[in-house]
Amino acid sequence: MLEVRHLTKIYNDGTVALNDISFNVPDGEFLIIIGLSGSGKSTLLRCINRLIDPTEGEILWDGVDLAQLKGEKLRNARRKIGMVFQHFNLVNRSSVIVNVLAGRLGYTPTWRSLFGNFSHEDNELAIESLRRLGIEDQTYKRADELSGGQQQRVGVARALMQEPRMILADEPVASLDPVLAHSILERLERLNQEDKITIICSLHYLDLVQRYSSSVIGLRDGKIVYSGTREQIRAMTDAQFKEIYGEEAERVGGLEGNLQATNGDMQ
Repeated sequence: MLEVRHLTKIYNDGTVALNDISFNVPDGEFLIIIGLSGSGKSTLLRCINRLIDPTEGEILWDGVDLAQLKGEKLRNARRKIGMVFQHFNLVNRSSVIVNVLAGRLGYTPTWRSLFGNFSHEDNELAIESLRRLGIEDQTYKRADELSGGQQQRVGVARALMQEPRMILADEPVASLDPVLAHSILERLERLNQEDKITIICSLHYLDLVQRYSSSVIGLRDGKIVYSGTREQIRAMTDAQFKEIYGEEAERVGGLEGNLQATNGDMQ
């Protein structure tokens, strides 16, 4: 169980990115975070895995406050939290398998990782991760030879190498077309269902949210303004929609159609 309690993040310039938010994520959940750009989605994910430090609040995972961990204890906790980034964060000049093996750095002595001297078991795990993502035939290509969708699969395979209990995905399909977006989310859904990995994913488009989420929270100006299940978001009212996306936002196709905001900030 992940419990976020009264989490606040204020940046040095005074920007309040998160404002006293609280929610729970049961193990095995596929939680999707929605909201406009600048609503606090990325900040929330980066606070959970401590890429940035929260200003106040608690991030309890199985009763341990991640917000208070330092040094070796923090590194050990991060081993079990995979991260998938919007812009892939691959080393383009390196091969696919080298990028995937980077997911084992938390388990590998520094001297071995500096020389790329990963164990046979790690190499086998990398190939198996690529197989599960359907790109084992790309194993020895340079990362920059791959399409955007393939590169994001490499990013997911890298996260899988951590043998994670939780994966945080920060706008993982924002730069992909709809077909590729479904492909990536289907892979995450499979990991969620087959491996019972908790997935916390930020997305813009509600048609994807209502297909893949088991639960949803909506952020606006750093506050939670919506919380519901997949079924509830399918029945979202116009008033709830505007609470998240603003009075000027509109939905394409009406209540039963594609719930994609037309506000320019959504693009």
